[in-house]
Amino acid sequence: MTTLGAHLDARPFALAMSSGFFGFFAHAGVLCALDEAGLRPIRLSGSSAGALVTGAYAAGVAPRDLAEALLGLDRAAFWDPSPGAGLLRGARFRARLESLLPVDDFAACSTPLAVSAFDARRRRTRVLDAGRLVPAIYASCAVPLLFQPIRHEGGLLVDGGVRDRPGLAGMPRDIPVLHHHLASRSPWRRQSDPALTPPKRDGLVALVLPDLPRSGPFALDAGRAAYEMAYDRARRALDREVGEIVVG
Repeated sequence: MTTLGAHLDARPFALAMSSGFFGFFAHAGVLCALDEAGLRPIRLSGSSAGALVTGAYAAGVAPRDLAEALLGLDRAAFWDPSPGAGLLRGARFRARLESLLPVDDFAACSTPLAVSAFDARRRRTRVLDAGRLVPAIYASCAVPLLFQPIRHEGGLLVDGGVRDRPGLAGMPRDIPVLHHHLASRSPWRRQSDPALTPPKRDGLVALVLPDLPRSGPFALDAGRAAYEMAYDRARRALDREVGEIVVG
């Protein structure tokens, strides 16, 4: 039997993380489990919550430091209601990113990174992998109606999960990928939505941790519980047999 941990340790792999509202807590738990096992990806991609975690890691934030920052998050850190095409202006969120990230350019990242955003005017996914990091991550995380869109790289950009929930649009197909798939369903998605199914492609293993607490701006304690559960279950998943999908 080949375990997931042994599979990842045998050759270089990339890490992709999906969108999923405030699922960045669970993503951080998975990242900490991988880091503690000495499993470090050579490439990263993500969408929305996944872009936040992979972006911070690519910029040089240690997984435990990232987890500490997220677990200490309170609503005042990002809550700035303002008239516009979204409840929150997003200035506090961008300022938080600027204080967290040690670099603010893709070229300065320690690991190659691509994040997905949705171009609201052109109605298509945009892969952002060059230029300034903070506006790119903000764009990928700008949940429609919650955060206001951002004008960036010639487009009006919102949450990458609109069309690229897996966060794989910027991931090359010639490299093995571990994909952390957030299994929770957003209220605006139907149960039958194919975006809720773990992605499949050659060389990809999907890690699925079902039934994690669903967090949000008024349920940050649930996010902290999701982090702890994801960390513990991801550690155990590394000892399970590898397949197209590993359920932790």
